[in-house]
Amino acid sequence: MAEKLELGCAVLGALCLIYYVVIVLYAGFGVDFAWFWAAGGIGFLLCGLLIRHGALHPQGITVWAVRIILALLVTGFITAGAATTWIIGAMTAKAPQNLDYVIVLGAHVRGTVPSRALRKRLDCAKAYAEENPDTIFFLSGGQGSGEDITEAEAMYRYLTEKGVDGDRLILEDRSTSTKENLEFCSQIQDIKDKKVGVLSNNFHVYRAGLMAEKLGYQHVARVPAPSDDVMQVHYVVREIFALAKAKLRGNI
Repeated sequence: MAEKLELGCAVLGALCLIYYVVIVLYAGFGVDFAWFWAAGGIGFLLCGLLIRHGALHPQGITVWAVRIILALLVTGFITAGAATTWIIGAMTAKAPQNLDYVIVLGAHVRGTVPSRALRKRLDCAKAYAEENPDTIFFLSGGQGSGEDITEAEAMYRYLTEKGVDGDRLILEDRSTSTKENLEFCSQIQDIKDKKVGVLSNNFHVYRAGLMAEKLGYQHVARVPAPSDDVMQVHYVVREIFALAKAKLRGNI
């Protein structure tokens, strides 16, 4: 049993470290939360060594240390598994047609150019606009570091250049977080009792929908845009921690 647990920890540790290298090579060292994979890899390898030490030296303190670590790992995997099920369920859900409004959540803009993640959201918004000509869109996002214009303005320019009628686009250009996106859009226009879609990259829509419901939106739909295939696992795992943080803060 100890040998299997040690092997499992070694495999998980190696996979985490390999994925960390992939993330860095693909997107650079500045990726948010990338350190988790390096720390997780080292942690699993250390757990494997502790299990081996416990098998060779079965003193009371070592045995209890191994038991505590295993209990924490099992609890963590069960909790993460449940959260992942909810996130993936929202990721794969089909957005309902003929929504009254869709709130497109902002993401980083490099100068005046939408980032890759934001472009995926905007392409999804364009496709939804073409299929649902009566839906109005809120483009929500303020101006942050490294951004020459607001995210809302960058989104407006992108969509109108792609042929979306500017009269269907309402700009919300003050927000700096998902919660503010949703709060400030409802301040521009009373939409909480309307059929409102929340559009973001697929891993994010579950939490964003929960936030909207917490803020009093009555008929919330999730509109999932694609995400980066290489980074998808990273984003889902990061989202699990974001859900926990939002719950502790009372945002969901």
